[in-house]
Amino acid sequence: MFTTKINIENANEKLDYETRFFTLGSCFSDNIGNKLKNAFFDVEINPFGVLFNPISILKSIEILLEKKLFVEQDLFFHTSLWGSLSHSTLFSASTKEKTLSNINQRIEQAIERLKYCDVLLITFGTAWVYESNKTGELVTNCHKLPSSFFTRRRLSIFEIVESYASLIQNLDTLYPNKRIIFTVSPIRHWKDGAHENNLSKSILHLAIEELQKRFENVSYYPAFEIQMDELRDYRYYATDMFHPSDVAIDYIWMRFHETYFSTQSVQLIKKLENFAAQLTHRPMHADTKEYADFLESVKKQRIKLILEYPFLSDRI
Repeated sequence: MFTTKINIENANEKLDYETRFFTLGSCFSDNIGNKLKNAFFDVEINPFGVLFNPISILKSIEILLEKKLFVEQDLFFHTSLWGSLSHSTLFSASTKEKTLSNINQRIEQAIERLKYCDVLLITFGTAWVYESNKTGELVTNCHKLPSSFFTRRRLSIFEIVESYASLIQNLDTLYPNKRIIFTVSPIRHWKDGAHENNLSKSILHLAIEELQKRFENVSYYPAFEIQMDELRDYRYYATDMFHPSDVAIDYIWMRFHETYFSTQSVQLIKKLENFAAQLTHRPMHADTKEYADFLESVKKQRIKLILEYPFLSDRI
């Protein structure tokens, strides 16, 4: 063995294809969310775009709970684009009408998805935050606005824990029986410096540990530890040497579904991932008999899957 295997206790209550997921947070929540989507699970992925710090994630959930829609006063205009300090740049557009449409369509969808989801998968990326000097409000994304517009500070463990304790209690009151799985992103924020990055990640870990102690429906998945220790080699990193490689993401996803899903669900995941790969196939020669036969084979597979698993009818 040329690795230090991370021991992960199997979840007591297994998840399956009836489970509805909602992912929020850093790039890793996108990674796992897309893995779930590619395996045809019911999942909502980052409706505000990538969110890095715990309080921005919390604020986005509160917006959904309050059913708040955005108006022109919630936007800013910079370098020919309208944007929102509560959203990533993915929602920005050249007109305020398009930006508001991008934002509010996704919010309306996410409100319902949050209400009915069974599992919230939340990934913390950093304890560092930026606050607007004009309003004092914490922003989700600085959108490359001048640094003089913001004050940068680091969240405390207490601040994260108390904010989330209040949120979780509110969620339990409004929409009970939700499971919350926290992860810490394995992606290093190197611009903070090695030591500051480690301090930041430590704050996130300690805050999650305290939340686990307070709430029975809160658990932790060690994606960070798998990347740092089990996959302790630069071949498991992308070319920037900070983000996990596709191989690493695949492995962390495999450990995730081994931890949380039943044996039957894991078998179906593998079957459906193979089917998804066929759907993405792009032929060199689309006008050939071989490709027509391939399409017919995919069509038959789809029909067979729906007959065997009727819940897939609106997913594949």
